[in-house]
Amino acid sequence: MCLDRVAVRIKRLDKSVQIPSYAYEGDAGLDLRANDDMIIEPHCRVLVPTGLAIALPEGYAGFVQPRSGMALKLGLSIANTPGLIDSHYRGELKIICINLDPKVAIHIERGERIAQLVIQRVPIVDLVEVDELDETDRGTGGFGSSGTV
Repeated sequence: MCLDRVAVRIKRLDKSVQIPSYAYEGDAGLDLRANDDMIIEPHCRVLVPTGLAIALPEGYAGFVQPRSGMALKLGLSIANTPGLIDSHYRGELKIICINLDPKVAIHIERGERIAQLVIQRVPIVDLVEVDELDETDRGTGGFGSSGTV
């Protein structure tokens, strides 16, 4: 099977940090690591540096997602999930982490895997204003319109 591959340039802003990698062959998300020790108190947010910057090619975007194990075990999530990295951004990758646990602080250690970076092709969209939209089976039905919870 031939999978699409794209070269993404990455720069270590801190020469001691690890380059993100896939935990398993075929994974969609590259593991991002904290570049600082920190404590996130219950229901609080912190900006976690990674010590990395990337140059995504035009037509691609990066999406920072929570790690499911950290979310389940500790309540660690990302406040703006998925965090969006545009192709023209060249600054340090930082992650807005939030502690969803109501009572227990989360201790993050430097080098710990705290999020995943998924890089995807994204189209450039030309919006076309119209007076009417086409009809569909769903129509204007919103949340809960399919009858499922």
